Amino acid sequence: MPSLDLDRLGEVRTNWTLDEARALNALPINDLLYHAQRVHRLAFDPNRVQVSTLLSVKTGACPEDCAYCPQSVRHDTGLERDEVLDVAAVVAAAEAARAGGATRFCMGAAYRSPKPKQLEQVKDMVRAVNALGLETCATLGMLSPGQARELKDAGLDYYNHNLDTSEAFYGEIITTRTYQDRLDTLGAVRDAGLKVCCGGILGMGESELDRVQLLHTLATLPAHPESVPINQLVQVKGTPLDGLPPLDPLDLVRTVATARLLMPRSYVRLSAGRTEMSDEVQALCFLAGANSIFYGERLLTTPNPGRNRDDELFARLGLTRETAADTTPAA
Repeated sequence: MPSLDLDRLGEVRTNWTLDEARALNALPINDLLYHAQRVHRLAFDPNRVQVSTLLSVKTGACPEDCAYCPQSVRHDTGLERDEVLDVAAVVAAAEAARAGGATRFCMGAAYRSPKPKQLEQVKDMVRAVNALGLETCATLGMLSPGQARELKDAGLDYYNHNLDTSEAFYGEIITTRTYQDRLDTLGAVRDAGLKVCCGGILGMGESELDRVQLLHTLATLPAHPESVPINQLVQVKGTPLDGLPPLDPLDLVRTVATARLLMPRSYVRLSAGRTEMSDEVQALCFLAGANSIFYGERLLTTPNPGRNRDDELFARLGLTRETAADTTPAA
């Protein structure tokens, strides 16, 4: 392992070596948390958390074979297919999210890649949610450069497209699209001027090296994703990953801390799987540099802690929700 210049942590770099990333992740937990919290405070208020809400605007019947996903037509999970929500229903959900303290409203549709009519429907949603003063995010599968530009022109702020895991482990999880397909979509999104939301899922049977390789790939993109969601696998009966051993909570904490050190100005979001995390584990993740969560009862089709539960946790930890005026990291 290389020697690390720990005093330089906090600099924004896209030339990290994999050995450096592995060395950071392997630090003694006390040192790792210390440096992650120190770096976090260079760019962010340590006691503020950005809150997003995620709504499934089209559920089920996805042709992809992602092994974790209950929306795949290839898995018998009992999930009913729903048609695209109308704009009024999306606006009502966005208004409720805003009233609950969310500053970003994310819209997810189970597409491999949106067709022209589908993209027009999402663009109408984006315009309507923008009019409420919320940041907008969408996750619709793969995008062409032209589609990314259309969403940007409609006012979309963020586009989510996760890499999910390392390139080496990817084929164990998904076979219907390649890792390069995902990287190409990220490139199209970035070139269109959209902000990138990109992270992964832990607990799918990957190794520690796979987790570090995922973070290394994100941290060596031409620019760091503005938002990095760290998901813990939610096991769903009927999916191939149901029944896997649970993730070691300290592996989650280490991944969050390493993400904070590699991408010091990115929002690091505790995403799916929080219903399986104790308050103490979540507190350690906030200490490790997580500063964003999804707020609300559900994430697409899987459960999420209710708002009251999160409000109670925030009160216990002395955390406050970020407001719209606070959404730019410190200089």
